[in-house]
Amino acid sequence: MSGPVRPVVNRDNAYFFEGTRQRELRIQQCNACGALRHPPGPACPDCGALDRGHVVAKGEGTVFSWIVHHAPQVPGKQLPLVIALVDLDEGVRMVAEVTGVPPEGPDGLLIGDRLAVDWNVVDDELTLPIWRRVEGGAR
Repeated sequence: MSGPVRPVVNRDNAYFFEGTRQRELRIQQCNACGALRHPPGPACPDCGALDRGHVVAKGEGTVFSWIVHHAPQVPGKQLPLVIALVDLDEGVRMVAEVTGVPPEGPDGLLIGDRLAVDWNVVDDELTLPIWRRVEGGAR
């Protein structure tokens, strides 16, 4: 099997991937009005400013929705794959690969489950966030 699909890194998201290499989950923040946003972009959707920075997220959130990806095959991934839309505690949503949960059955992921970020170190240049269910979280 080939390696994972590598993200396209550009000036809008480079800070995010620099952070993941340091095991930090970074969220873009408007330096003008303070609004947080994800995915990142060049201009603030709230005030239109181009002055952007970032904050380091706590790395915890709640499952808003989820799916089980069965096909097509994703390079570097074993299917089925659980993918969730996570409401981060900081107030933004992020698409997340969830590991450590069965794709189906009573122990599978539920809306409202608490997740915490972990790290998939692909190589020296790429570390990706992956998420795990927090033990003792609401079920």
